[in-house]
Amino acid sequence: MKLADNKATLSFSNGAPSVELPVYQGNIGPDVIDIRKLYGQSGMFTYDPGFLSTAACQSAITYIDGDKGELLYRGYPIEQLAKNCNFLETCYLLLYGELPNETQKADFENRVTQHTMVNEQMQFFLRGFRRDAHPMAVLTGLVGGMSAFYHDSTDITNPEHREIAAIRLIAKLPTLVSMAYKYGVGQPYMYPKNDLSYAGNFMRMMFGNPCEEYKVNPVVERALDRIFILHADHEQNASTSTVRLCGSSGTNPFAAISAGVACLWGPAHGGANEACLNMLEHIQANGGISKVGEFMEQVKDKNSGVKLMGFGHRVYKNYDPRAKLMQETCNEILQELGLEKDPLFALAKQLEKIALEDDYFVQRKLYPNVDFYSGIVQRAIGIPVKLFTGIFALARTVGWIAQLNEQMADPEYKIGRPRQLYTGSVARDVKPITQR
Repeated sequence: MKLADNKATLSFSNGAPSVELPVYQGNIGPDVIDIRKLYGQSGMFTYDPGFLSTAACQSAITYIDGDKGELLYRGYPIEQLAKNCNFLETCYLLLYGELPNETQKADFENRVTQHTMVNEQMQFFLRGFRRDAHPMAVLTGLVGGMSAFYHDSTDITNPEHREIAAIRLIAKLPTLVSMAYKYGVGQPYMYPKNDLSYAGNFMRMMFGNPCEEYKVNPVVERALDRIFILHADHEQNASTSTVRLCGSSGTNPFAAISAGVACLWGPAHGGANEACLNMLEHIQANGGISKVGEFMEQVKDKNSGVKLMGFGHRVYKNYDPRAKLMQETCNEILQELGLEKDPLFALAKQLEKIALEDDYFVQRKLYPNVDFYSGIVQRAIGIPVKLFTGIFALARTVGWIAQLNEQMADPEYKIGRPRQLYTGSVARDVKPITQR
């Protein structure tokens, strides 16, 4: 962050003294006006619901240009990472700032592999949940509960503690997600297998059973790995901001990540791909592909209350770069698994066709986003809809940790404390109960 040549001057029409504010430049992206001294100089706060125009931190991890449809991890385009790297290489990049060489990659993969098992007591913890509990409810508890098992890595101000917590979280999330799934369907848990890849190991823990050897399909393995890469980080979104805010209080890393999981659960955030598949299944149950046109007309009608899920994005005003990659993976998976003629996938293709051709959607730049395709891919692989957000949490954990580490190492970091525009009652006296 460097000081810009120009400054911002805030003037007031009521004759109050103007305020001069410094302007800072990042390496790319919009300049920012530093308002930290605004309240002290003017007695006023800024008002920005949803923080749409507020930079809450400086970060060197992820950059998004929504107008160009560009996503960079540590400066590397997401397209190059998805095609040339695996997920654990991407994890290394996000955590340490550079892609690993062969030795660093092997060492990092070994460290993660050696931490994939979870404490056996976690099985008894799981039994406290109902079998039909939503996996995200279970996962929120399991991740937060890790702080009750790993006392040697709960000091968020200690870099060594954060380092081992990072490895543990990345390594154990696939195990916890698969345990939550197995518990819900009443199947025995599968222990991790150290000779498999990160994605392959997760597939075996999800879909394997003790009765027979599980064979990893390399096409599915690569598809899952790509899903992880595309969801690894996404700048200062709601869940990442939640992790940063939670961590700013000095809570332990597991609690901060658990808060991120809870935030991600929302249908407007990580639950979007689940909502997208539910939408497709609703259309299918109410007439199928012949009703797609009618459904899209309802979407155009603001009074209908019908929403189109999986299209458009709050940040991207161009095509989501992750969606292009996920579309390729989607086609590969459908072909590999012989699902090209599946009625739900045919319905999704028709929905996509209308959205890309109809002026209403084109003018509003409501392109298919990553949630639209990743939901289809996950369903094809066999992942139940309710677990979609759990997969997202698994992938995003590394981004949350990287952001948390960056914040805790930032000399300017303070506990988060947003201000407000108060619109309630002014000071008043409490009357005796007989006079109320």
